[in-house]
Amino acid sequence: MTRDELLKAYNDIFVIKHPFVKHKLTSLRDKNTSTREFRMLVEELGTLIGYEATRDLETTDVEIETPLEKAMCPVLKGKKLCIVTIMRAGNGLAEGVLKLSPSARVGHVGLYRDPETKQPVEYYLKMPHSVNERTIIVVDPMLATGNSAIMAIEKMKAMGATDIRFICLFAAPEGIQAFKAAHPDVAMYIGSIDRGLDEHAYIRPGVGDAGDRIYGTR
Repeated sequence: MTRDELLKAYNDIFVIKHPFVKHKLTSLRDKNTSTREFRMLVEELGTLIGYEATRDLETTDVEIETPLEKAMCPVLKGKKLCIVTIMRAGNGLAEGVLKLSPSARVGHVGLYRDPETKQPVEYYLKMPHSVNERTIIVVDPMLATGNSAIMAIEKMKAMGATDIRFICLFAAPEGIQAFKAAHPDVAMYIGSIDRGLDEHAYIRPGVGDAGDRIYGTR
């Protein structure tokens, strides 16, 4: 399916159109962007897109006392958020989302892509308690084949999670289609839907390997 076909087929795929998001994504694509700047941009984008992904969180009114009088004011309802990072590239994005909710719990899913099969292989999993009672925000800068995100969310659902959202910066149409086939109930918040995948399953035009660019590795 093409980008436009995907957006017509699903009403819970949100491509963030804010000018700051567009500008920062372009800076990420630039091969001359330094490791330091790349890392900062990913974190900033985590905050900007995280804002959109959480705009419908429920609130409840509590009584507080201002310097002048008592008042009923809204606060977030229920248990704290859980931000789940697909390591290692997701860590940079998670830091940005955490700026919105510094007291959020953080889960880690360690996956790497087998270079031959292109399938994810798990090497680490650590989650906070009460996953089934929290809003879960899964983050990974890139959605290429979609296999890693699909596996990570399968694990969240196996733990009882029902309110799950997914954030990425760049996605390929192939990955989105696979993701929605596996998890039609999970809303997606995306910076850019790119042209597609190359023969090595890299997103084009993309940004290269986001993890390497965040951490200055090769």
